[in-house]
Amino acid sequence: MSFFKKLFSSEKKETLDKGLEKSKTTFFSKLSKAVAGKSKVDDAVLDNLEEILVSSDVGVDTTLKIITRIESRVAADKYLGIQELNKILQEEISGLLSETNTGEATEFVIPKDKKPYVLMVVGVNGVGKTTTIGKLAYQFKKAGYKVVLGAGDTFRAAAIDQLQIWADRVGVPIVRQNMGSDPASVAFDTLQSAVAQDADVVIIDTAGRLHNKVNLMNELTKVKRVMQKVIVDAPHDVLLVLDGSTGQNAFEQAKQFTAATEVTCLAVTKLDGTAKGGVVIGISDQFKIPVKYIGVGEGIEDLQVFNKHEFVDSFFK
Repeated sequence: MSFFKKLFSSEKKETLDKGLEKSKTTFFSKLSKAVAGKSKVDDAVLDNLEEILVSSDVGVDTTLKIITRIESRVAADKYLGIQELNKILQEEISGLLSETNTGEATEFVIPKDKKPYVLMVVGVNGVGKTTTIGKLAYQFKKAGYKVVLGAGDTFRAAAIDQLQIWADRVGVPIVRQNMGSDPASVAFDTLQSAVAQDADVVIIDTAGRLHNKVNLMNELTKVKRVMQKVIVDAPHDVLLVLDGSTGQNAFEQAKQFTAATEVTCLAVTKLDGTAKGGVVIGISDQFKIPVKYIGVGEGIEDLQVFNKHEFVDSFFK
């Protein structure tokens, strides 16, 4: 892990540690009470641990998977003590995250063979979708890429205006039309503009509503199809933004959106204001979709590339 710590700047690590403080404090406070007076990991401790993991929004299925793995290790070593439980928990959670996330990236990079790299962003209103797009644009520009934004959420005038504010703040071009315009038309114009400008990254916003899954599916499919008239393999990624502070609601949103479109990666936001950081573990495990970015603060720098090693280290630090 020392290699990854060298790659992960101390400033970023401090922000991550601080962002996960509420989740970590709540989790270990409950764990300390559960094991008080116990000298070894027995059925009662495991039952309490199961309850703690579920209440930390890790999710029932993922919790049972973790408990089963710990049970097998306890069975192999009859003298397993309480002091070793944290270490085992850390190892098992890291193992689960490893099954979905490569977790080795620490910087904002794009595939070398995609120019422009097209990222379509989906998610319900209120999860921090527009803010995430703005912060992504900032980070990609900071990394030296030329970025173009597309205001494809034409359902709300506020969404277009909010993205314009971010474009102005970051200093990147934006393609927009009037409220009520065809989102696919906006996406088409954005990609044409990006190609003409020799851009490196295109980020397309989409409508943040889920009231009718069939309509959402049709709309997103149309947007993809029209984009492919300009760039044949676009979008290269579909990023689903989830609000980590909503816990189980984030699971439901992930279920709805993965049914409506092919989501390839996740961004989990607002982890700094919640004790529900365990949701990252559960969603990653249950949907088998890599977590690519996490939001651990309100600052423009506080969107981070998700690194499983650093996440687990901060959670158990």
